[in-house]
Amino acid sequence: MTTRGAMRILVSGASVAGPVLAYWLTRHGFSVTVVERAPSPRKTGGHAADLFRPAMNISEKMGVLPRIEERATGTDRMTVHQESARRPVRVDLFKIFSASSDRHVEVMRDDLSEIYYDAARDDVEYIFDDSITAISPDGEVRFENAAPRRFDLVVGADGLHSNVRRLVFGDESRFSAFTGAYLGVLTLPNVSALDGELLIHVGVGRTAGMYGARHLGDARALFLFRSERELDYHHHDVPRQKELLRGAFDGMHPDVDRWLGELDRTPAFYFDSITQLRMDTWSRGRVTLVGDAGYCPGPAVGGSTSLAVVGAYVLAGELARAAGDHERAFPAYERAMAEHVRGSRAAALSAAKTLIPTSRLGVRGLAQGARLISALPAGLSRALLRLTTKSARLYNSMTVDDYPPSSTASRGRVGFAGDLGAPALQRSLRRTEGW
Repeated sequence: MTTRGAMRILVSGASVAGPVLAYWLTRHGFSVTVVERAPSPRKTGGHAADLFRPAMNISEKMGVLPRIEERATGTDRMTVHQESARRPVRVDLFKIFSASSDRHVEVMRDDLSEIYYDAARDDVEYIFDDSITAISPDGEVRFENAAPRRFDLVVGADGLHSNVRRLVFGDESRFSAFTGAYLGVLTLPNVSALDGELLIHVGVGRTAGMYGARHLGDARALFLFRSERELDYHHHDVPRQKELLRGAFDGMHPDVDRWLGELDRTPAFYFDSITQLRMDTWSRGRVTLVGDAGYCPGPAVGGSTSLAVVGAYVLAGELARAAGDHERAFPAYERAMAEHVRGSRAAALSAAKTLIPTSRLGVRGLAQGARLISALPAGLSRALLRLTTKSARLYNSMTVDDYPPSSTASRGRVGFAGDLGAPALQRSLRRTEGW
């Protein structure tokens, strides 16, 4: 077998899982190349993503947590307008997240990607504006632009519509499970001067919100809606996606109409189904998948960003523990992540049901429940959230092995049961912010 120091690993995708995986692989002594379809690291701001305790602990071990916290969106209040209701409901988001998780931050996804990219870019070969076209069983990889090269292992970290997964495992339709909902995000001017506030409109089968970020001059509008059937569009057909989004939210509220009015002017737009990937295995031969490419629990509702960070850390650690032997490392990685993936799927389905109510009672329940939790004393809020939300229980119980970057990996644990000292924990709680 090739020795670890000489092992060459190709990672496809430079969003979140890819750069985190590249960081830890280099710390364990592997030689890493990352290929990314985009022409450069994305710096458009993206949409907001949540990092919970295990991902924050891993980020702290990488030395990037201060930068992540500096880029926190600062969203700590929510105003909920129920469709057909006269008065809005005011909610203390800071209190809700402090009650549900003792370590959490909300950050724009592209900010997060940039921070993780910066952490290891001097130790990793990055190839931008290129994509894999073929992977042979012996590790020879062909690209759209670059000359063919041979790698010992290949990892797909290229998201829900993974190119690597398609090449190695087959068409996405074989593994995707539609949850009955869709997500849209667009960038627009922050004309409402939102500072730390999420403005949200909730109706039966649809929810729309707008929020800003402390360091951004613009804002984001987020749209979630239900559909009994899968809609007819291609994930590269942006005009059709905008048409579907307008139709789903037509006449909801003048605020929402104004947000949709920016669709033809927005500099950044995202639209996709909230789809779960369900695969029996994420590995085949010398190839494995990480993050949304292998086990997306559902965009915006399933904690997929935290799951991607954890998965990247575990994959690199298991490869190091097995001295690069993928026949041992890949199954160990899948065993270590299996429970977390199953839990995230269940949490995503529960969250989607709450965030996109199916009845008027559900609309009222979302608004009044959030207000109740934010009004209760911290201890009662924490207890109620743990009893009523699957995501709170999941993220407060998730742990992963510790994989120190040395020749012998210990069996310590990091995660929600990590060993933060009291001062560090207090600093973290003081700075916890987000939706």
